[in-house]
Amino acid sequence: MLEDDLRDILRPGDDLRLHRLVGVLSSAERPESVYTWMRGAKARDLLSRVGARNLELTHDAFDQLRGSTAADHLRAILEHHRMLPQRGPLPLVRFETWLTERVAQLPDDGTRATIERFGTWHHLRRTRRRADDPTAQLQTVTHAAKQEITEAGKFLLWLRDTHDVGPAALQQAHVDEYLSSGTSTRRHIRNFVRWLNPEQQRHGANRLDAPRRAAQSEPQLTQSQRIQLVVNCLTLEQVALSTRIAGLLLLLWAHPLNKIVALTTADVTLEPDAMHIRLGKIPTLVPEPIAPMFWTHLRNRANQQTTNTGTDWLFPGTRAGHHLHESTLGERLLALGIDGQRARNATLRDLGRELDPKSLINTLGYAPAIIAAHVAGGSGSDYVTLRRRELGDRAR
Repeated sequence: MLEDDLRDILRPGDDLRLHRLVGVLSSAERPESVYTWMRGAKARDLLSRVGARNLELTHDAFDQLRGSTAADHLRAILEHHRMLPQRGPLPLVRFETWLTERVAQLPDDGTRATIERFGTWHHLRRTRRRADDPTAQLQTVTHAAKQEITEAGKFLLWLRDTHDVGPAALQQAHVDEYLSSGTSTRRHIRNFVRWLNPEQQRHGANRLDAPRRAAQSEPQLTQSQRIQLVVNCLTLEQVALSTRIAGLLLLLWAHPLNKIVALTTADVTLEPDAMHIRLGKIPTLVPEPIAPMFWTHLRNRANQQTTNTGTDWLFPGTRAGHHLHESTLGERLLALGIDGQRARNATLRDLGRELDPKSLINTLGYAPAIIAAHVAGGSGSDYVTLRRRELGDRAR
């Protein structure tokens, strides 16, 4: 019996939190999933250490187990079921730790202090602000931040080794030389170089700058290919319903993967004869032919029979309290033949032929600049007029 096995390994004694943990794990509707997790060597060792009181149920103790998927999973369960205090998103916590360790590896010749300021004031501060938005994909945000910080550090090391100068003596010629003599990843120093400019030079002729990375061509589907992918979502019943629903959100409304996974049940409005979903400012009607699929999905969301119970995510993940990760969704959509970027671009293009820019902005939740880029030459030709009108309304 699962409860007995959990008591044997966790030995709750008079620890109320461990009694609650036993209760949470043993009450899962799919106990075999808990057994599968417990049979893993790392998970079993982790639970045994908790039972032997060699691992305290504190964030500090779990922080020492970096890189342990089993520990991350257990911590998520403890947080979700309020046996540990909520400490903020895990990607943010990991980024803070990574930044401290990365800075400590740099030489104390001005390089360390400069990268510490850049990482803290340019990236960490922004990441903390983004963490307040439940739809923000912090994994993607912190990955980009790490890349920029790492490349900035490499640039300063090169500057010192090659020209024996520090950031205070940096010239545009140094930037140009560095970018022309290495790989394309060096272009990630752009934000760092611009950040280095003194306030009085940020808009002047002597400001430092680096070119943007060359934009890749935007891959797109033909309209007939997009229609066939919609048919796949409707008919390929061997693919999980949640994946097919996500595919429809992408192919019908161009909702990007990072926002699809962050949708909650509160974004779906249920009425006796209609269903609406809120993707932007204005809820949009779910077409009657596909509404039954949405109804079925709402009643049978995945991962609700394990430890991720009581969550409001429309697409719950396997980790307690978390939604499905966008990269996982992207991999699952491949079973339907859907490439996320190509499908999004094609959908925006086709919608731009049918709707005016303002309707697209309000319905889809995209920024005006993105809509303008995708529908330029079509109904988007009145974008400038639209923006002038909006700015005039704000002024009044």
